[in-house]
Amino acid sequence: MNDDGLVKLLNIKKMEHRDLDDAINALQERVDSDQMQVARFKRKKLLLKDEIARLEDQLIPDIIA
Repeated sequence: MNDDGLVKLLNIKKMEHRDLDDAINALQERVDSDQMQVARFKRKKLLLKDEIARLEDQLIPDIIA
């Protein structure tokens, strides 16, 4: 995949991460929130964070010091 494709994918993953953050916050504000759903969203958010880091690493070239 070229850099443009990686950047687009990275932006999509970042948007999904923000959306999950909003969903988690909304669920936690509810009195009758489903803690299992919150936990699932948090786990998915962590996976997305790892994917984002991996994509960012692919876009930044290694510098040999």
